[in-house]
Parts: sequence; structure tokens; C-alpha cells
Amino acid sequence: MSVLAEARAVVEAGPVCDSCVGRVFADRSFGLSNADRGRSLRIAVALDDDEPYESVDPDECWVCEGECGRFDEWADRAVDAIGDPEFGTYQVGTKTPPLIEENDELLRMDAGLDADRGELFKSNFNREVGKRIGQQTGTEVDFGRPDVQITLDITADRVETKLNSAFVYGRYRKLERDIPQTEWPCRECHGSGRKGSRPCDHCDGEGYLYPESVEQLTAPVVMDVMDGTEATFHGAGREDVDALMLGTGRPFVIEIEEPYRRTVDTERLEGDINAFAEGKVEVEGLRLADYEMVERVKELDASKTYRAAVAFDAAVTSEELQAAIAELDGATIEQYTPERVDHRRAGLTRTREVLGASGELDDPNHATVEIHGEGGLYIKELVSGDEGRTEPSLAGLLGVDATVTDLDVTAVEGVDEPFEREAYFL
Repeated sequence: MSVLAEARAVVEAGPVCDSCVGRVFADRSFGLSNADRGRSLRIAVALDDDEPYESVDPDECWVCEGECGRFDEWADRAVDAIGDPEFGTYQVGTKTPPLIEENDELLRMDAGLDADRGELFKSNFNREVGKRIGQQTGTEVDFGRPDVQITLDITADRVETKLNSAFVYGRYRKLERDIPQTEWPCRECHGSGRKGSRPCDHCDGEGYLYPESVEQLTAPVVMDVMDGTEATFHGAGREDVDALMLGTGRPFVIEIEEPYRRTVDTERLEGDINAFAEGKVEVEGLRLADYEMVERVKELDASKTYRAAVAFDAAVTSEELQAAIAELDGATIEQYTPERVDHRRAGLTRTREVLGASGELDDPNHATVEIHGEGGLYIKELVSGDEGRTEPSLAGLLGVDATVTDLDVTAVEGVDEPFEREAYFL
């Protein structure tokens, strides 16, 4: 059939409003709304048939049951439901009543057209209401991950809104030992601080094994500034609780749920966090980031550089140390799950590369060693051998017991590319 004949068949299946007529021909022409298409086709049919032109009020349309006349109303309700948080992007979704979906199919069947012809009611409704929301709020639609997700539930006659998280990227340095990266609830009382009616002996009633963490010294400040409801700390790996994080720092992302503020002065935020942490933790390079930065921080292949103070139980010469270090430099290390973490890690053998190694003897029983290794290389065990679980090891090569007395992480960098790529920042 010609377009005119098809339009006549749709119009005669009426009463059908202009938007519902136009949706059947949504793939025809550009720059028109479906209502424009429907009105134009209805006029063309009236002219071709030499019949009076008669419009159909959406309230009389058996297909959409009046919903195509409520675009403005739904947009107003959506804007009211959003409230006044700061946002720049949005997306609209519609829960379409089953009856309207069924009517959509029946309209095409009655007109002798394919069931999937044109555009669904839902797509048209999303666009028309969304366009009006954008005009009212001065914001833009985003089909990826918008600041605000709006759901129009027609069946329940309800508007649902969700403020998606905001993300702040940066690097932190941990300047005091015995501070974990994230909160460490007591495993005996599960963070409650009590065992029955008595304070928990394991954590002295604190609920945490450590009173502070990098997360607790940073995330609350970001949550307060962005006026969110929850904060989650995502780190690019983590250092041991007794290790310092120095040098260029460790990449991290703080995720803020339901933020009422998104555009914040990150330089000022950086200063606020550093003041709050009182020298225990420092952050730098804060930037507003996309949600994909969380996955990047967690998944990007990264290498780590460590500086370890090592104690030997017998005297070692400089020549012996340098020979052992030379053996480790570039070596492939096999590490069975270390004894100190086997209660929370699967027991298996991991293979990791030492990318670089150097060391200097401080005195016959002490040395400072620097190791550049693949992510996941256990440095304490690389030094001690972990009773044969790590091969080769510094202790094994020297033939003496060796223990890390202090450990510092001095760099965490991407192997093939840096963590900081402009594509991930706002």
C-alpha cells in the first residue's frame, strides 16, 4: 500500500489521536513529531477523500486512552518529583500499561500493517515528556548514566525519580601506620561493639579493630560537601594496615549516593579533606569523574613500587645482598597464598613478576630494599619466603631468615597507561 492508503487504514481504525497515528509512520521524514505526522496524514486523507477534516482529541483515543494529551502534565509532575538537587543530565523511562501495549498491536493489525511497524508508545512518551523536562530545567538527556533517572509509571499514576551517584577521583597518601584503607568492623561483634549485654573484649567495645581508616578520614567530608546520603570508598588495591602509602599516592574514587550537589570546587574539597585528616592522610589531584572510573580504578592493571626495611637474623655482606637482589630483579615469583591471609583468601599458587629490584645494606643485619612488582605480589613474603610458600625469596637466596620491619608503598601506576585519562573525568 502507499503511505496515503496506509494512513487511511489507520485513521479509519479510529478514533485514534494524531500522536498514535503518527507513531505508525515514525520512520518517515525527519524533524517532525509524531503528532505532526499524524495531523499531516489525517489532513492528506481528508483532502484525498474530499471529506471534512476532523481531529481526534487524545481523550477519545482508544489506543493511548488519553495519555498522549498528558505530556505537559507528566513533565510538570516529574520536575516537581525531582525537587531541587543540582543535575545536568536526565533520562526518562515509562512503565506502559499492558492494555496500551495491546492496543498498539491491535491498531496495526486492524490497519493490515506489521505488528512492529513504526514506534512504540513507550519510546514516544519518553521523548515527548523528556523534551519538556529538559526545557523546564535547562538540562540535557543522557542515554548512558544520567544524573537523574525518571520513571513514569502510568498504571500506578506515579513518578519515580532516582539521583544517581557522583564520583570524585584522586590519590591518597597514608602517612601513619596501623590505618586500614576502609572501615574494619570487629569480626567478633560484627561492628556493634557488644557481645550480648557486655562490651566486646576483642575491640574494647569500639566495634572496629582500628578506630580510623583512610575511608573514614576522607569520605565523610566528600559526602558532606556533596550533601549525599552514603559514601563508598573504592581503591586501586590496598596496602597492608602497617604500611605507609607515600610518593605519588594510591588512586581512589569516592562514590556519593543521592548527591544534592554535583559541581564542587575540588581544590577546596582537597583542602577540607587534608585539614580533617590532620596529617594522617593526604589527598591530591581530586577531580569529578564518571562512574566508569570506579571500574578503571579497580580493574586497570597496575604495578606497585615498595620500599622495605629488612632485618636479618645473621650478618650479611654487601656482596651477598647485591647478588641476591640481582637474582630477584626480573624474576618470576611463585607464591602460595600467604599464611597471614589464608583465612580470607583461596589457597592457590599465584605467579607474579618482579619488574625491578635494588637494595643497600644499612649494617650487617639490616638493609633497605626497593621492589617494583606486578600487582598482587606479596612483598613481605618475597623477603621472608613465608616458610617456603614463596619461591624464590630474598631469605632463601641469602640463606638467612629475613623479616620486613617497615614497609612503604611509594608508587601505584598503570602498567600500559595511566589511571588519569581525560575520557573518565567530567
